Amino acid sequence: MAAALLLFLLSYILHPQLEVLALATSSDLDFSYMKSVHNATDLPLEDVYDYIIVGGGTAGCPLAATLSEKYSVLVLERGSTPAAYPQVLASNSMLNNLLQEDNGKTPAQRFVSEEGVKVVRGRILGGTSMINGGFFSRADDQFYNESGVDWDKDMVEKAYQWVEDTIVFSYNLSTFQSILRKGLLQAGVGPDNGFTLQHLVGTKTSGSTFDDQGRRHGAVQLLNKGVLKNLRVAVEAYVEKIIFSSSNNASRLSATGVIYKDSKGRTHRAFVKDKGEVILSAGAIGSPQLLLLSGVGPVPHLSSLHIPVVYSNPDVGNFIADNPRNGINIVAPYALDGSNPQVVGVVGGAGDFNVIEGFSYISPFSFPQPFGMFPNSTSPLQLSVAAIVHKISGPQSTGSLRLLSSAEVKVSPAVRFNYFSEPVDLARCVRGMRKIGDMLKTDSFEELKFEKLEGAEGFTFLGPSLPKNQSDDASIETFCRSTVTTFWHYHGGCLLGKVLDGDYRVKGTNSLRVVDGSTFKASPGTNPQATLMMIGRYIGLKILQERRAAK
Repeated sequence: MAAALLLFLLSYILHPQLEVLALATSSDLDFSYMKSVHNATDLPLEDVYDYIIVGGGTAGCPLAATLSEKYSVLVLERGSTPAAYPQVLASNSMLNNLLQEDNGKTPAQRFVSEEGVKVVRGRILGGTSMINGGFFSRADDQFYNESGVDWDKDMVEKAYQWVEDTIVFSYNLSTFQSILRKGLLQAGVGPDNGFTLQHLVGTKTSGSTFDDQGRRHGAVQLLNKGVLKNLRVAVEAYVEKIIFSSSNNASRLSATGVIYKDSKGRTHRAFVKDKGEVILSAGAIGSPQLLLLSGVGPVPHLSSLHIPVVYSNPDVGNFIADNPRNGINIVAPYALDGSNPQVVGVVGGAGDFNVIEGFSYISPFSFPQPFGMFPNSTSPLQLSVAAIVHKISGPQSTGSLRLLSSAEVKVSPAVRFNYFSEPVDLARCVRGMRKIGDMLKTDSFEELKFEKLEGAEGFTFLGPSLPKNQSDDASIETFCRSTVTTFWHYHGGCLLGKVLDGDYRVKGTNSLRVVDGSTFKASPGTNPQATLMMIGRYIGLKILQERRAAK
């Protein structure tokens, strides 16, 4: 097989290859929001606003835009702007972001979970919506029914539309996405739901935050829908602590502001006006981390780090989960364009659905060069790879997040996801791998097989292949455990009903909310970014509604 693969690689490199270029930043993208963006070093050391939002990410941007319609808003984002890292705006940016070394400022902050899984956090204005695959699909019904929130369904619909009218696109399927769609249907993942943003069992094509020219339109673009004169966005601003003070209700402390540092190490304080609020939108890692640093959480953990307890809540940092990702990578026998996810197969019913999707990418490859075969300088070899991946939605396995430092917010906390600690999750992975095996047997996937290449007929895999005996549960269970990695859809740590009430307020405090994925018991639908953006808009509208009612 090794000799046959080398023959293929030689035939591949000896044929002309198309050069892969990242697209330049386009004037079609609206950068009007930059009028409101400042480096934190340029902000006063002390200031006052109606609302302070910690985290200018997937939920934080639409939330800020909405609140700015009536009030002054400060957004504190630890990352920089897309203009500083224009590669995030290109269609191939997801892979490039993961390849880029973490220098402390790059858009994807790397860390490793306690079980050894390599994961990243968004560190850029727009959050993970600026480094992901762009797939846009709404939440499933069970997400709403089990959230503990009394949803205004009409407002939910309008909030989704507010997002979709601005940054969601539909475009023709790439070669591999067409293969994937046909393969899902031929493997029995039906019905064919065509194009829809709704969560439906079966196979569908959904929206994307990439347009047909390959330009990304992330959550940051939603800032343009706000009143920019009321909006101040500070980048490279690291929030260290929430400021609490006594309120009229002696049993509770109120969040009155935050302490943050700029890139020069100077300390700033920002406060909220009367009836204002501090809102955390720092994500499933950042928001529980900041609550713990501020003294809201399990007393034993806080006391061990000598953090004064503001409010005892044993659930802060607990019930954190990640959706396990398992799958295969097929080396294509011909050049494939890179493609972000456009097609998804939803298998199973309410509360027990799995997701299969895929993407194609160009992978650099090096191998020992036969003596005298090539000139001294050769172009790097590029392999076309088609990935088929499986996601367990709503895993029962959960873990925890704990601080490693009581003072340094730049240090990622210790996170354990406990993948497959619950047998039901492992059983769902086994079923998912079998379904991928069924897809490989379909007519659609025949064209990804090598033919007439002695010793390499059939599929050629980059990395592990599925077990040959797919009727053996034990073999597939071993495959699931040994190949598990992240889907980057972490959630929990500040759960609704445990850490927050049904209005996203932090229990035991006043004037403090959390609005992001840390509030989720389960990741909504096939991909959470659509729902995160919707919730940012929705909670913003609810707050405006509350303020009007209080007048």
